[in-house]
Amino acid sequence: MNNKINTIEKEFDTVKFFREVKEKIAKETKGMTFAELKEYLNQRKLKSVR
Repeated sequence: MNNKINTIEKEFDTVKFFREVKEKIAKETKGMTFAELKEYLNQRKLKSVR
C-alpha cells in the first residue's frame, strides 16, 4: 500500500477570499450611521436578472 498524500495546490481559497471581502467592507463602513449603512448596502445590491 502506498501511504503518500497527494497535494493539490488550490486555485481558489474561499476562506481567504471571503475574509478579505469582509475586512474591506468593514473598513468601508466603519463609523457609518444606520441610515448611511442602509444606503451603502442599497448601492451595492446585486440586480436580479429576469
